[in-house]
Formats: sequence, C-alpha cells, structure tokens
Amino acid sequence: MSVLDVGCGTGAITKGIAEAVGPGGLVVGIDQDRGLLDRAQAHCDAHPNLRFEQADATRLDYDGRFDVVTAARTLQWVAEAGAALERMARAARPGGQVLVLDYNHVLNSWEPEPPAQFARFYALFLEWRASNGWDNEMASHCPRLFEQAGLEQIRSDAQDDVAVRTDDDFDEKTAIWIQVIDNLGPTLQRAQVCDADLLDAARASYDEWRRTCLLRQTLSMGATVAARGIR
Repeated sequence: MSVLDVGCGTGAITKGIAEAVGPGGLVVGIDQDRGLLDRAQAHCDAHPNLRFEQADATRLDYDGRFDVVTAARTLQWVAEAGAALERMARAARPGGQVLVLDYNHVLNSWEPEPPAQFARFYALFLEWRASNGWDNEMASHCPRLFEQAGLEQIRSDAQDDVAVRTDDDFDEKTAIWIQVIDNLGPTLQRAQVCDADLLDAARASYDEWRRTCLLRQTLSMGATVAARGIR
C-alpha cells in the first residue's frame, strides 16, 4: 500500500502510518516547512519505507500514485483548501481513498466557561485566522470540498477530541492552548492582533483555570473520507 501524508510536520503521524503499512508499503510525507521536514527525517530514519519531500499542498504533482492520500489538521492552515483537496484527489489512484481530519474551531467548547482573558485571546485568534483566509469550520465544509473535487462515496463523521478531568491525559490535552499561545504569540504580536500583556494574561489565567476549574474540553473535529472514481 502507498500513502501520501499531506502536511506531515515533524512526522509523528506519518511514522505511525509507515509502521502500519509495513516494509512492503511506501509512505511519503510532504510539508512546506524545511525545518519540520528535517526534524521528521531525523525522527524517522529507521523506516526505509518512509520518505519526506518539501511540497506545497496546492501544487502537488503526484497524479494517480497513491492508494491513500491523507491530511490531518492541515487544511485548516491552507487558504486555498479547495485547490489543495483537488490536488490530493488527483494524487490518489483510481479507486483510491482520500481522508481528511480537521477542526471546527468555532465549535470548540469548555466547561465551565474559560476566563475572560483567554476568551478574548481565543476570539482574536479566530479573527486572525479568518483574516488569513483559513477556515474556522473546515471539518463542516470538507464534504462540500470533496464533492467539488470530484470525489465519490463521501462519508463524514464527528471525531471530537474530548478531555475530561478524570482522564489520565487531561493535563496533556488541555495544555494545547498554552502551546498555541507560546508558539503563535510572537506572530500575533507582529500582526498587531494582540499585545504581550494580553498574551501573558491569557496564558496565566487559562493555565490556572485548567488546573483548578476546567472539567471538560471539547475540540470539535470531523473526519471525511471518499474515493476517487475509477472512470
């Protein structure tokens, strides 16, 4: 089996795919970021059936080469998501499958409501994403994009990522927004979306709240899968 992983990042998911298909298969991970690809290559050197290539999702040139083409949490960062999905569809062989897992950021929720500073940050984060043409409801819009790309037998299922305080991985899962603030904070400041004071206040209030008050976090996600027609 041959698999193309679009937006592979550091290769964590891609490595798992390579292990699943076994030595007789082929897995290719692509990403635009050379630094991430270098980390992926170092992390996955022991897998001869896996390779990484630098490529733009909207300009893929792998017509009919893969049994499965997948993208996990990738299209949410692509302004021309429809163009990327069309290229992904073309990369699948006739009868092959295309699978996308992505977020509906506007439907993410927390119980109880998060502190005001974090809520303000999150609203600005969504506005910034929208201003860059990134879809905050990508999971909901994937079935339509699949249809426009000419894919068939389209199926879509909710795949929400839920963290409950009693879960062993609750702390790890809820730390995602600390990571977002830390990683994207400088970018948001340069874009004049928010200043350092708001970022610091959002981070501190969220971290304290998730450790003491947060009971449940639901990150809204959906998986859409379809087939490339054999005609």
